[in-house]
Amino acid sequence: MTGITGVDSAYQYYLSTYRNSEVSVSRYDTHKKSQLRDIYNRIVKANKESPLYKIKESGDVKKYAIDIKESTRNMKNVIASLSDSGRGIESVFSKKIAQSSNEDVVLAEYIGREGDSSERNNGFSIQVNRLATGQTNVGNYLNSDRLDIEPGSYNFDLNTNTSSYEFQYTVSPNDTNRTLQHKLAKLIEGAGIGLNASVVTNESGKSALSISTRQTGIGETEDYLFQILPSAEPSSIKAMRALGIDHVETNAQNSSFLLNGTEHFSYSNTFTVNNAFDITLRGVNENGEATQIGFKTNADAVADNVEELVDAYNGIIHIGHQHSDGQTPNKLVRDISSVARDYRNELEAIGLNIEKDSQISVDRSLLTDAVTADDAKESFAVLNSFKDSLDEKSTEASIDPMNYVNKIVVTYKNPGHNFATPYITSIYSGMMMDFYC
Repeated sequence: MTGITGVDSAYQYYLSTYRNSEVSVSRYDTHKKSQLRDIYNRIVKANKESPLYKIKESGDVKKYAIDIKESTRNMKNVIASLSDSGRGIESVFSKKIAQSSNEDVVLAEYIGREGDSSERNNGFSIQVNRLATGQTNVGNYLNSDRLDIEPGSYNFDLNTNTSSYEFQYTVSPNDTNRTLQHKLAKLIEGAGIGLNASVVTNESGKSALSISTRQTGIGETEDYLFQILPSAEPSSIKAMRALGIDHVETNAQNSSFLLNGTEHFSYSNTFTVNNAFDITLRGVNENGEATQIGFKTNADAVADNVEELVDAYNGIIHIGHQHSDGQTPNKLVRDISSVARDYRNELEAIGLNIEKDSQISVDRSLLTDAVTADDAKESFAVLNSFKDSLDEKSTEASIDPMNYVNKIVVTYKNPGHNFATPYITSIYSGMMMDFYC
């Protein structure tokens, strides 16, 4: 039973921590057969040389192993993005990176073909007049500790522009207005029909049920995104009158914006322009001042990519410190930081400074000068060597994260006469950690 509990808690931690993270999915998570074969061979070799050990009863091993796996995966994806062309970090000079003059209003990402110099892909102006919103219904604010609906069974219909749903709920004598609202919120959320539901409280401490759509925008022939109606029974009509969730607080609307002076509308706040720019609207332009979408300078593009690499490195170091004993760095910190220390003088010369806690801080102005100087080739050689060394270390940690947890070695294998032990990986991959075995 201990192993089952380990699996459940490991999956729960993974889903709650990494399911919606920015690094949850990347195109660099797909691999060729040759890459997968290399990973398999590395796993076999690690298992063949691994001693027999038991996990110590200290700290949360499952969380630590997952954190190592995910942080090293992020590192490898960043490194892969800097090696797309096979020419290293200097290849960023040939890439176009979109830039917004006001990222609080508009975010832009260039997704077009490199080398496309057509006039329509040279940038544009966009003035956001209105964001796309969804529909929100807010019920009546009721005294949280009272019950304004008599105990019994009730129904209401929820109609969208494509489907109709019937909801049934029961009010018990032990319910209060607030517990009933939470019950209905859970019922609507769990239906999986694209609606969010929650209980909100006003300044007087009274509570109401709020229901909103995840979808934004509305068609010209549509009057609503959803409509709530009580069933025909007088009791259900009376209950709906008390709850008030049929009241539309905010109607759905489309975004409105001027693209190079021409008005456009969109159902969503995210759309593509000229099949070259992914645009995300985040706010409204004040005083009629448009946001300019263009491209970053080459030096800024390189600096941004180096900072992304440093952030991935610092993320692994931070996880290592979280699981250190507070006095001496643990094995993960020592292994990963050893790469930076090997290049300390060269990195500091181009603006990457190693701090006391082994994390790296970036002097952006010095870095920009280094990658635009006449001898920039030498700076890129340092950055590429550093990147490649980090790639190797992060691969090792990703293959065997259990190498970095506290454990008791029971016995070492006979050198030169050992065999692969494929079930050892289940200690990590299945999280079958029985501390009492």
